[in-house]
Amino acid sequence: MTDNAMSRAAQPLPGVSYVMPVLNEVTHVRAAVESLLNQDYDGPFEVTVALGPSIDGTAELLADMSARDPRIHVVENEIGSTPAGLNVAINASSMPIVIRVDAHSSLPHDYARIAVETIQRTGAANVGGIMDAQGHGAFQRAVARAYTTRVGLGGSSFHVGGEEGAVDTVYLGCFRREAIEAVGLFDEGIKRGQDWELNRRLRQAGETVWFTPALRVVYRPRPSVARLARQMLSTGMWRGELARRFRSGNGIRYFIPPLMVLGVAVGTLLGLIGIAQAIAGAPPWFLLGFAVPAVYAVFVVLATIAATRTDGVRVALWFLLVLPCIHFSWGLGFLLGYLSLTDNIASHTGR
Repeated sequence: MTDNAMSRAAQPLPGVSYVMPVLNEVTHVRAAVESLLNQDYDGPFEVTVALGPSIDGTAELLADMSARDPRIHVVENEIGSTPAGLNVAINASSMPIVIRVDAHSSLPHDYARIAVETIQRTGAANVGGIMDAQGHGAFQRAVARAYTTRVGLGGSSFHVGGEEGAVDTVYLGCFRREAIEAVGLFDEGIKRGQDWELNRRLRQAGETVWFTPALRVVYRPRPSVARLARQMLSTGMWRGELARRFRSGNGIRYFIPPLMVLGVAVGTLLGLIGIAQAIAGAPPWFLLGFAVPAVYAVFVVLATIAATRTDGVRVALWFLLVLPCIHFSWGLGFLLGYLSLTDNIASHTGR
């Protein structure tokens, strides 16, 4: 063991504050909180749940859990949004390490231990790992597969994995408290993508955001096409809004889906004009526009074959629908957000 390692081992472990925004999560919150109580981390910890205005029994369940275990604290999140809840929970907690938790996730038992070790080893302001999408049934498995391939949600390391190192942003996040307090916590005006924006400010302040594949959090995708489309539309709108607000730091991958949406829409329109030309007896040159949606359709088929070759026929058939659903919903949302239609964004996200 090196001198530095021996020095770290001799020091007491820093306390951990788990912070979790919750709104109408009665079916998930118990498992999420219990995964925190069962961590193998030996340092002190507290669980702070920011409870939004819930009507499904979440408040009663959390009241019972906190009465049974004094380590669980429930604070009111009057606004109800995710960034507001995170800020309320952070301000109500006190430990030097802050670990963000989603009510839909159950952290593996070694999550906090690995996160703290990584922070101590790297000095990073924020550490995160892989959003391990897993589904029940053929549809959710197809969505999970799309999440974890580059043709689905792009090539972010927290989706597809990769080598440990400094990155632009990570999933959820395990923070040094003084670092996020110094940059002002989460921006409550940003209802989605607030993690990317906070990490942007951390990096501007000279801090490091660190990815490690040793951290994995199971994520359950939306269970229907309609809910997936709404999620992707809303996420794309906020991503477009962020790209408009902050011109720098936006990778080219964010612009591929909206360009694809425009290309397919314009190509289809030109193809329809070509049909009208043919009916009118004119040379149907504009039929060539159909080449664009045709190329996209071939891309979807080839991507499905490559991505789902080990998943079975039912997953592959759903993937043929899931992939365009993600691309078109996210891409259309991005265009709306980038065009600064903020009233539309607010109405779709409950702002």
